[in-house]
Parts: sequence; structure tokens; C-alpha cells
Amino acid sequence: MSGRIFIGLLATVLLTTAPPAEAQQAKKIPRIGYLTVSSLSANVARIEAFRQGLRELGYVEGKNIVIEWRSAEGKFERQGELAAELVRLKVDVIVTSGPTMTRAAKEATVTIPIVMAFDSDPIGNGFVASLARPGGNITGLSALSPELSGKQLELLKEIIPKLSRVAVFGNSSEPANPKTLEEIELAAGALRVQLQPLDVLGPKDIETAFRAATKAHADALLALPSAIISDHRSRIANLALKNRLPVMYFRREFVEDGGLMSYGTSFTDLSRRTATYVDKILKGAKPADLPVEQPIKFEFIINLKAAKQIGLTIPPNVLARADKVIR
Repeated sequence: MSGRIFIGLLATVLLTTAPPAEAQQAKKIPRIGYLTVSSLSANVARIEAFRQGLRELGYVEGKNIVIEWRSAEGKFERQGELAAELVRLKVDVIVTSGPTMTRAAKEATVTIPIVMAFDSDPIGNGFVASLARPGGNITGLSALSPELSGKQLELLKEIIPKLSRVAVFGNSSEPANPKTLEEIELAAGALRVQLQPLDVLGPKDIETAFRAATKAHADALLALPSAIISDHRSRIANLALKNRLPVMYFRREFVEDGGLMSYGTSFTDLSRRTATYVDKILKGAKPADLPVEQPIKFEFIINLKAAKQIGLTIPPNVLARADKVIR
């Protein structure tokens, strides 16, 4: 066999056995960044729901997808550094659990797709141009938190007919806080209820806020969405029982940890649905073209044990409307 023929045959063999570029790229394991202000231990249910959503779509963490978990542990000043860290890692998608983390991610990158696991007001917070056509590199899910706050106050009034003064625990650094307070004030005017807004910026403010509420003779308390409040839900529930204050929360985990009741969006459902956005983006979809979805599942949870401890009787017609009653 001549040398020229041998070289030609060898080249043919190499070309037919070499893996195509597409096959090489298909072996690349996608890397997802997950950002949350609250501690991971405070978000176990939501994190597991996100993992479940991924599994339903064929993704197994550590096998065909990698997740870089980053938590600020309640320290808002760390959000920027964590977002920048994920950008340096060149993750394929950043999932943000809450509006303050979405803002940090938005400031860190204009190219990496960002998926909001939930946001109280995506348009008002400046994250998307519209729900139907987000534009830019951000999309995801809305929690409708401000719009639900009026309903929460109405439920408190149903349970406590003589309700006249309600303390409102919130965090003024949360982007949706002003709009949520506006919605509550509208409902309070119609219900003839006086509000006492109390700023909870850190753990040290929790007991101070309770003292202010009891000193002002508040009949009940309304807790607004906040990473600080979420991280200390057991402590808040215990202080509420100690001060015999009925409290309306925004997430079911508060009630499961001993709180009285909650009404709001199912955050676990939002977390599970977040996985569908990740899947679409990994398959080539652009965030700008993926409409922001609104919640489809809401939950009303009541803890009768907590009600008994503070001497409160829940009307039968209200109990009948609860999605879950803890006895």
C-alpha cells in the first residue's frame, strides 16, 4: 500500500470516528445558580419543590445538572457579592428567591438569564417591561403579595369582629413594602381598622415591635413578606402566643411552626413551576420572550392549637373555607 493511500485511509477513519461538535457540547452539564436572602434551612420546602420540578423534567442534581446554592443568611449586604460570585462562575441561569436578590442579580449581569422564583411586583420593581413581554434577561413568577394583603386583613376581621387596631410587621427595605402598605390601608379604611406599621429591619427589632404592639393595645398582627420575618418565624410565633396576639402570616410554614393562620400564594407551587423556566431557557428560549406567570394556587391555613392557646374561637364558616386545619 502506498504512503499516499495509507494517509488517505487514516484520515477517513479519524473523521468518521471523531465525535461531532454537537455531541461534545451535549455532554456539558448545565450549572444553575440559586440566590436567596433567607437561610437555606428556612426554605427547605421551597427548595425541595424546586428540585421536584427539575426531577419531573428529567434533571437530577449532581448527575445531569449542577446547582450552586448561595444564601445571604439574612444579611442583605451580602446579596451583591453572592450574585457577582455566580456571574464569575459563568452559570447558565440564575434563580432568585425574592425581589432583593433579583435586584442584586440584575445589577450583576445583563447577559445571564435570571428566573424569579417569586416577585411581589415585577413591573413596579423595574425587573420586566410587562408581564406578557418581559424584555431584557429577567422572567419568572409573580406572587401578588400586595394584592393579597387586603384579603388577609378581611380574614382577621372575620375572625375578630371587634377588630379595631392591627400592628403591621414589615421591612421597609423590601421593594414591595410601600405598595403592600397602600393595599392594606385601603382595606383598613373600608373595615374601619387603624393600622400600626412597625419596621422590622433585623432580628433585634422583633421583640421591640412586639412591645410596641402590645403597648398600643393592638388587637392583632399582620406579618408582611420579609426575609427577616421568614428566618425567625418560630420566634415570632412563640412571642405572639406569649403576648396572646392573633397573627395573620403570608406563608403556610409559619402556621406549621406554631403560628395562628396564613393566607397567600403557595410558594412551594411557585418554586416547582420555576423549574419549567429553567428548562425552557436551557433548551434555548430567551427570558425576554417568556411571559411572567401569576400564581394559580392560594392557601388558607389555620392552627386550632394556637387559637386555643390565646383563647380565640375561629368561626365555623371561616374554618370551613380553610385548605388545611391543624388540630
